[in-house]
Amino acid sequence: MSQTLDTVFAALADPTRRAILTMLLEDDMAVTDVADPFEMSLAAVSKHLVILSKAGLITQEKRGRVKWCKIEPNAMKEASVWMQSFGKFEELDMDAFERFLEAELEG
Repeated sequence: MSQTLDTVFAALADPTRRAILTMLLEDDMAVTDVADPFEMSLAAVSKHLVILSKAGLITQEKRGRVKWCKIEPNAMKEASVWMQSFGKFEELDMDAFERFLEAELEG
């Protein structure tokens, strides 16, 4: 599990890759269409796509002569479950904590 989470979070750490994932939420896209909005070479965008593919966040397939990218909807499930586990903890009330410490130190 740790290796998978590391790979997913590493892929998500880059704003270009997050933007690509957001674009792919709409529909499958050809690699050239994915590259269009970015001010970088097709080769640079392809490197981002490789990282997303290795993390399992997207798949790529050839349809005729065109390579298409598709988001994998369940790929972030493990990461999402891991992050949601932190939602169980209530926000710490620092004032109450300070009062508790003062009472403990006085008593």
